[in-house]
Amino acid sequence: MLAAASCRHGFNPDSVRDAVAEEIVRVEPPCWWTGMKTPLQLMVNGPGVSEYTVTIEGAPGVMVSGVSKGDSPNYLFIDVIIGTNAVPGTCWLVFNNGSERFKYPYILRERRPGSASRSSFTTEDMIYLIMPDRFSSSTELNDSGWPGGEYDDGSALPWNVPETPDKVDRTDPVARHGGDLRGMIDHLDYVADLGATAIWNTPLLLDNQPAESYHGYACADYYHIDPRFGDNALYQEYVSLAHARGLKVIMDIVTNHCGTAHWWMEDTPFKDWIHRFPEHTQMNALFSVYMDPHAAQADLVRQESGWFVPSMPDMNLDNPVLLHYFQQWAIWWIEYADLDGLRVDTYPYNEPGPMSKWCEAVRNEYPHINIVGECWDMNIPQLAYWQSGNPNKNGFDSKLPCIMDFPLQSAMVTALCEDQVWWSEGMTRVYSVIAQDFAYNDLDNMMIFFANHDHARTGDVLRTDPSRMKLALAMLATLRGIPQLYYGDEMMFLERKDCISHDGAKRIDFPGGWNGDDVNLFTPEGRAAAGGLYRDAADLHDYTARLFGWRKGCEAVQHGETLHFIHRKNVGANNITDNAYSYFRYTDTNAVFVYINNNPEPRYLDWSHYSEFASGAQTARDVITGKPVVLRDGLEIPARSALIAEFTR
Repeated sequence: MLAAASCRHGFNPDSVRDAVAEEIVRVEPPCWWTGMKTPLQLMVNGPGVSEYTVTIEGAPGVMVSGVSKGDSPNYLFIDVIIGTNAVPGTCWLVFNNGSERFKYPYILRERRPGSASRSSFTTEDMIYLIMPDRFSSSTELNDSGWPGGEYDDGSALPWNVPETPDKVDRTDPVARHGGDLRGMIDHLDYVADLGATAIWNTPLLLDNQPAESYHGYACADYYHIDPRFGDNALYQEYVSLAHARGLKVIMDIVTNHCGTAHWWMEDTPFKDWIHRFPEHTQMNALFSVYMDPHAAQADLVRQESGWFVPSMPDMNLDNPVLLHYFQQWAIWWIEYADLDGLRVDTYPYNEPGPMSKWCEAVRNEYPHINIVGECWDMNIPQLAYWQSGNPNKNGFDSKLPCIMDFPLQSAMVTALCEDQVWWSEGMTRVYSVIAQDFAYNDLDNMMIFFANHDHARTGDVLRTDPSRMKLALAMLATLRGIPQLYYGDEMMFLERKDCISHDGAKRIDFPGGWNGDDVNLFTPEGRAAAGGLYRDAADLHDYTARLFGWRKGCEAVQHGETLHFIHRKNVGANNITDNAYSYFRYTDTNAVFVYINNNPEPRYLDWSHYSEFASGAQTARDVITGKPVVLRDGLEIPARSALIAEFTR
């Protein structure tokens, strides 16, 4: 905590007693910074606190500009002006109801130099997705309850919060398994050596649900890391150590819903803080209602206001106080932890107008920050609707720069499972999705992937075939957009077969992340010695590392254009689709040729097919082997393999 002066701005802190726990339970945000654009509104929670007046003392240039109440008497919302002459330090919120007067410390910090102009994730990055509870555990005792003392930001721990009820049991696929921040820190070198340049981890904030809290998507406290993962200070350390290894950090946040165990659910600030119904009403997952000119209002209301699941109350972002709370919450974490980007869960379940304002507020503070939204829609025009700058007929602009490419994800894994194909099947699926790129406003801001934590394990989908897995990795590294790789897919992780669980079975523990694991896939020696399910782990890992290590320096893939080709073959009197796909990624000076052969037989290159791009044979470098390769007629591409060849134009 920053030390307060004995007397600043004519105020003597000793003249007013300190608040006790029963008077001020929490103040959010727990601290702030000088030099911010975002208006600061403090939410104060305490019994009967709305009956008090409030002033800010001890800080020149810092003052209260307005105080408002909620529907509950236990909240005050304090608008604070932080002038250009304000200096870092501790100021005091002084509460007075005529008979009682007490103070509460509030810290103003100094911003990092250049904080507002921070850069973010781009097509130059490969994002590695980690589920913290399932990645690595630094201790077997991290399933304990709340720690004691103060958080590093100076705010006291919330009082009267029950011990975290969901305990560690690695035999249970939906219980906590004990992965934590220190375990992630221990393996940052593994992530960097794989060729990743950014990490997206699923939520680390407190999720205090009595069951299935391991995933973190039912938040119980927006300003504190779950104590089973670590604490706020350790999260700062994690981000700093990731940066030291050239890894950006993307925080996964949820604005659409909280958990039923969130502290405010017993007493919400406003009656309309969440969407309420006479009985549980689930959202309809009908994203088309936002752009459908014929949509019934009842369908729109249910989409915006229905709950995701019974354990996740739906937040009402039409409440301007709640919207501002979420705006400054996101900004607080970026500033506090020095983050490089945000991922927003279940983006189209939020109210579109308020979320557009949310994005705008975050990017007003950080103009270059990237935000990717989970818009799980297989309909390409509907998906394009959510990307900022899209010319929507209704005039809506989401202000959301980046969207996740679910149509491409589906096309890739579906195509790689198909052997005998007809006109629109096999690799034509991928071609057809890329052919609709005209629908998107910004191709550089498409996050591409073949799986994330909500999908079945790709290894299972692709029938445990390492050759098909390599094809998926090859496309991920070379198609347009920002690639994201789900932890373990670099070694074809498979879901657990000893249990029945829709989600928990596929969110498996990383072998070697726990003391006593029989297999350690974090080390070269462990991968080399692995057998059984992981007999291909070493080969697949090394393929991934070579591929994405190369990608880090390839401008043609990071920033180049695309020219792609479909393949046909003659079968009797019919000319039908071949299960292959080829394309160039190129700039004015460099090119990468990619041939995806998803056939069970080899294919032989017809180089003349590409004469509009390159005439005559080309001497190139095979990206995987590092050896020269001549792109010419008759070059063999083995069955179920990818040729990735780089050459100078």
